[in-house]
Amino acid sequence: QVQLVESGGGLVQAGGSLRLSCAASGTIFSINDMAWHRQAPGKQRELVAGITYGGSPSYADSLQGRFTISRDNAKNTVNLQMNSLKPEDTGVYYCSAHITPTWTQAYSLYWGQGTQVTVSS
Repeated sequence: QVQLVESGGGLVQAGGSLRLSCAASGTIFSINDMAWHRQAPGKQRELVAGITYGGSPSYADSLQGRFTISRDNAKNTVNLQMNSLKPEDTGVYYCSAHITPTWTQAYSLYWGQGTQVTVSS
């Protein structure tokens, strides 16, 4: 059984910062790419940032350099540092990861339960 658990969400004023963390646990042989997504009220879930096993990041164009994704392969964690937050960054943030529990199985996509981020104006 594989689980992804997010933490670090909360309420912050516009211009502030938050750091989200996501830890994968359970039977894990290997984790490939990891990512953060968000879903604002009434909108579809969107990709915020992704990172490969080797540490190469990618970001949604709309972020304008305000967010930084990182990972620790030894700890099976992925983080999202969010700076200069805006009210439009409000939403539920989810982490995802492609994980295989054994070397003989294909990678499957797993999701965390989400953490709420609210940015007040």
